[in-house]
Amino acid sequence: MENHSSLSIKDWAIEDRPREKLVKKGVQSLSDAEIIAILIGSGSRNESAVELSKKVLKSANNNLNELGKLNIPDLTKMKGIGEAKAITILAALELGRRRKVSEIITKKKITQSKDIFELFQPILGDLPHEEFWILLLNRSNRIIEKLKISQGGVSGTVIDIKIILKQAIEKLASSIILCHNHPSGNRKPSNSDDSITKKLKKGADLLDIQVLDHIIVADVEYFSYADEGKF
Repeated sequence: MENHSSLSIKDWAIEDRPREKLVKKGVQSLSDAEIIAILIGSGSRNESAVELSKKVLKSANNNLNELGKLNIPDLTKMKGIGEAKAITILAALELGRRRKVSEIITKKKITQSKDIFELFQPILGDLPHEEFWILLLNRSNRIIEKLKISQGGVSGTVIDIKIILKQAIEKLASSIILCHNHPSGNRKPSNSDDSITKKLKKGADLLDIQVLDHIIVADVEYFSYADEGKF
């Protein structure tokens, strides 16, 4: 068997070239590195696009979720990855996130905490800062709208209860779900999280609006106030 590392992609057998492999065998037949190689288009003088893509993946521990957390400066530190290639990789990952979110939004109504996590994880899971979002639901627990309320730093964000309740009233929501992220990866709620949850629930009760849950997204894990009996 030939050593691919000494050959350019054009020298490989047709069935081993990423683009030709996709056409012949389908996109599912490609490895992560081969897909990234198609995106970046070319390698460097000393390595093929696939070899360069393997290096990119290795920098993220061969994990696409970790790769999604990198930024342009992180990627361009690698020899062979310029700004254009970095932008293409990040744009493709963002498109994947948006597709996932779109599929969930048009899906069935919210029935469990996992539905909420799957909606917000692509939005919040990779962020280096905290964001606070709300999900407004109708009486059938179907999504009316999802809204970002605030954005903060690594350890917290400011939440205005009046803005949240105003949005719920204007959209005629029957219930609200709260969601924010912990960039640290710790899913345990803080005293501040507990306090804002209680205040929001108390204020919403006065308006005959239910606060159904508060989800904390911590990378690939989450905490549900409803599931943990903290309501």
